Amino acid sequence: MKFYKKRWIQSGIALICSLAIVLSVFPVLADNEEINNLEDQSSSLESELHGINEDILALSDEISTTEMQVEMLNGEIARTSDELDEAMANEERQYEDMKARIKYMYEHGNATLLELLFSAEDMSDFLNKADFIENLSEYDRNALNDLKDIHQQIEDEQKTLETQQASLTDLQEQLQNQQTELQAKADATSTNLADVQARLQQAKEEEAARIAAEEEAARQAAASVNNNPGSGNSGGGYDNSVVNGGGIDASTDDVTLLAAIIQCEAYQTYDALLAVATVIMNRVESPRFPNSISGVIYASGQFEPVWTGRLENVLNSGPTSLSMQVAQDAINGARLAAVSDCYYFLYAPYTDRDGVVIGDNVFFQSW
Repeated sequence: MKFYKKRWIQSGIALICSLAIVLSVFPVLADNEEINNLEDQSSSLESELHGINEDILALSDEISTTEMQVEMLNGEIARTSDELDEAMANEERQYEDMKARIKYMYEHGNATLLELLFSAEDMSDFLNKADFIENLSEYDRNALNDLKDIHQQIEDEQKTLETQQASLTDLQEQLQNQQTELQAKADATSTNLADVQARLQQAKEEEAARIAAEEEAARQAAASVNNNPGSGNSGGGYDNSVVNGGGIDASTDDVTLLAAIIQCEAYQTYDALLAVATVIMNRVESPRFPNSISGVIYASGQFEPVWTGRLENVLNSGPTSLSMQVAQDAINGARLAAVSDCYYFLYAPYTDRDGVVIGDNVFFQSW
């Protein structure tokens, strides 16, 4: 009787342990499914957050480029305003000079002109003096008309620049709004990710605690049963000396293009032109920029004269001999020492950036 009772007790213990093991499968499956779901959510949110951050970085680069273009256009507008003021002053001086001559002729009548004509020694001299009087009047008319044309041309260019400035400003605002929206989305995604990861960590801790409790219960129920379910874990003055920066092979078109862009961007002095040429050649030789003169000059949004049409006008009319000389020197290797490490420049009277000022431009190493 004792033998059967002992076997019954042993069988009962084994049955209890077996039932505990079988029943424990259901919460294990449920817990593992929750952990897997949370891990999938975490992976998906991490991927989404990575994509959003990449979009933010791309937008930041685009905003930086747009800000650079706006700053360059603002400088050109300031430059054009200065040129417009000078043109208006020239026009006013020419007009005042013409008025003075007309007033003199009115006050003295035609006597002076007649005296000039009748003082001729012969017919040839008479005709020469008559031509002189006519040419003087024609000069006044032509000079005034030329000044008016220049005034109108500068005024039209200023309006074009202001229109482009407004367009870029709108684009800049749109990009900044997009960046704000993306940042808000990134913040929300980060919050969701943190929440999911917190729930995942809690689920794993609960799973680990449950497994530890089951192991302890199994040891207490039957010393012969060894159940060790696993769990997973997851973790002013400047140096104007010329240095040799190395020449490159270039076509005649490259020389002309370089001469045209430096003529648009600098005073017609050797140093001012060579300073701009040095920046362009520095870019050609840098892996951060295109490796050709045309590639650097026509790169999107880099040089204002390209998109405003000033470069095309100079190319059509032909660069000056000084611009051509400086361009050829730069291609042959000449670099202005003061800006030999510079890659950018702006119109100096407009900006407060630190740098080397040469002519009307300030040169600096990085944006």
